Amino acid sequence: MKHIKALGYGVALSAVVLVQIPAALVAIAGVLLSFILGMVFLFPPSIRLIRAVARLDRQLIHRWIGIKIGEPYNPKPPPPVRQRDGWYRDGRTLYRKPTIPAFNARLNWFLRDPATYRELVWLLIDPWTRAVLVAGPTLLIGYGFYQVWLGNLWALAFPVAAVVVAPLALRIYGFYATGMLGPTANTQLIGQVRHLNQVRVEAVDSQAAELRRIERDLHDGAQARMVAVGMTIGAAEQLITSDPAAAKALLAKAREASATALAELRQLVRGIHPPVLAERGLGDAIRALALDSPLKVEVEVDLDERPESPVESAVYFSVAELLANASRHASNVAIDISRRDRALRVTVVDDGPGGARSNPGGGLAGIERRLATFDGVLALTSPPGGPTVATLELPFALSTETPEPKHTGWRGMLMALCWSVCWIPLIPQGIVAGFFLIFGAPTKSWFLALYMPEPLQWPTVFGMIALGATMLAGGIVLSGSVNPDKAVSC
Repeated sequence: MKHIKALGYGVALSAVVLVQIPAALVAIAGVLLSFILGMVFLFPPSIRLIRAVARLDRQLIHRWIGIKIGEPYNPKPPPPVRQRDGWYRDGRTLYRKPTIPAFNARLNWFLRDPATYRELVWLLIDPWTRAVLVAGPTLLIGYGFYQVWLGNLWALAFPVAAVVVAPLALRIYGFYATGMLGPTANTQLIGQVRHLNQVRVEAVDSQAAELRRIERDLHDGAQARMVAVGMTIGAAEQLITSDPAAAKALLAKAREASATALAELRQLVRGIHPPVLAERGLGDAIRALALDSPLKVEVEVDLDERPESPVESAVYFSVAELLANASRHASNVAIDISRRDRALRVTVVDDGPGGARSNPGGGLAGIERRLATFDGVLALTSPPGGPTVATLELPFALSTETPEPKHTGWRGMLMALCWSVCWIPLIPQGIVAGFFLIFGAPTKSWFLALYMPEPLQWPTVFGMIALGATMLAGGIVLSGSVNPDKAVSC
């Protein structure tokens, strides 16, 4: 069944060529007119067209092959900012309206983005690679039966081989497309810097809000009580000689007020970082939280190590917020704490009426901001009628089980070989030789397929393209750009 699905997905993906080739012709014409005739206004829409086709390919590869390819583009330029004098500056030139500065910014964004030129190359060579790796198994089946009809019984091996290798060919095409359409290390670094800047701003805002809360609690609670204690003791000092009984009553009142202030301070400290969390870890702290809850709470913990203290604190207070929300509508809550590879996952399920959603400034939005500091996410499912399922996941909260492999020894040599040699079978021996066969060029030159017997010429061309794409995919996998364990086979 897997092989039949792979053949079907291959035929469906190959149909994208019907959109890809016309888009390539229009986009390449626009790019050439932009550079040759100076019609630069055609360049941005041409690149947008290419990116739209590439985006469609990424979506289909994710849906049908199971390999998710991120967008490789540099961040968009910010809109032009109007100066105090009402003008817009672009370099040394001032403009009354933002139209030209915005256009120049977009044009520079397209021109300086390496993904623009990689997608242009992809648009030129992808129809051939797609024909081999995506539609190739189906075409090979038809070619094999055609050779059998001509009397070549040995060609029955072609359909059998095509059915066997169809899932592998589709997977290889996914890795090849990742190398051509996926983000580079530089793009990933820029995205990480932007994300870290955003997280830093949110963390600073959250910390400032927490400090204001602590200051407010101290000012309105313990500080006011300690001031009252001081005033009471002062009054007792004045009455200690004239009215000892009244002074004794005031001292008793001061002792009660100091005990209340101490309890409030302890509660405040517990709100900053609970002692049970520091001493016994996240699992026992959540169990203690469940014991203090008015709900019936079941806690399951499956952790073989403790996360870092800031991570534990973020998860603890997130669970406390979820329990506080559930206490308004639910009666039973189940909490499951476990690990998924390096990720820490906490699932909180309650039997409330559902309908929960994250609103700006609300408790769930606060949980999202708290988790974002550690690249964590909150996934909320709360259909009308319930149940409400909140899943907290922090992807790198736990230590890795196995060390990351390094590109040394045979692995580094094989990666370098794949990256440096993959273009020879892919382009000259594959795509160019295919053009020679189509147009019947008399010169055979050094193209291997042209020296083969006629029945084997096109299989040789397809085999060369498949070999080049396989080597390119191998280089991508060995360099760590793609994690093959996350790819879903057909």
